[in-house]
Amino acid sequence: MFWQLQWQKYPSRATVRQVNTDAESSRRLLRWTIALTVMCAACGSSSTAADTAAVTAAPTTAAAATTTAAAETTVVATTAVEAASTTTAVARPPLRGERYCEVLLLRPIDGKPSAEVYNTYPLNSCPDATWKAMDAAAIATENGVPLAVLNGPRYWLMDHIEKADGEAPAPVSFGGMEMVKRATVDLSSVGAGAPPYTGHHVNRKTVFGFDAGSTVFELHATDGHTYVMQSWSQQVDPALAEADLAGLGSRLQLPTGWTYGARTLTEPLEVVTTDTDAVVLQDDFQNSYSQETA
Repeated sequence: MFWQLQWQKYPSRATVRQVNTDAESSRRLLRWTIALTVMCAACGSSSTAADTAAVTAAPTTAAAATTTAAAETTVVATTAVEAASTTTAVARPPLRGERYCEVLLLRPIDGKPSAEVYNTYPLNSCPDATWKAMDAAAIATENGVPLAVLNGPRYWLMDHIEKADGEAPAPVSFGGMEMVKRATVDLSSVGAGAPPYTGHHVNRKTVFGFDAGSTVFELHATDGHTYVMQSWSQQVDPALAEADLAGLGSRLQLPTGWTYGARTLTEPLEVVTTDTDAVVLQDDFQNSYSQETA
């Protein structure tokens, strides 16, 4: 097993080398898993255990269990997993305010730490009772992966999503909740130890659309880039609602020189990343933003 090293009483050199290689692979996968969660490092623990996204390994060695316990204190970032969309070209109406959740299955693929991303939208709205009953350790074991990550609940702020790819795969069930695989993400592209407000490149092939008349919430960086909130999260503050977002700026620990604001669009806003990577970051509350492209 990937997470369980079988030692012989007198192992050969080849066995020792293989064990060391497997151990390093395990450590590498855990490092990149923690890199996904690090954006909430400054968020504190204001959410309850039931509302906090769980990061759990299938139980094996004591060392893995120790690392798992540490990982469970964090909340996974979704920088690389905001590419959920409908199987048709445009999701309407309505998308804004729709609740969704995600399951990430983490495993090494071709020697690289990777995550398969599954999303509930548009199959269901992530029923609360079912979501709180989800067991990440059981999901990891059932799917034969070292780690499973539960990410949610989250809520869309776009008015529509256009997906460049073709039809989505058939739904699968996790703990009785149907989801669709939306992406496979190479986690080696995610910087280890990155704090909130750190941009990450995501290959998602989508257009995120905000209609004229919609209110958008934006971060303005000192380098001139603007980031529009694409989803808000209840993982840090379980009571956070869309109505609270206009005044969120006073609660954020923004980088020096950055500003946060809300505005009502007089014309449509689109974040077009069909031919280029999206640049995605999160704030202290794990709300996710995309760098505006025009």
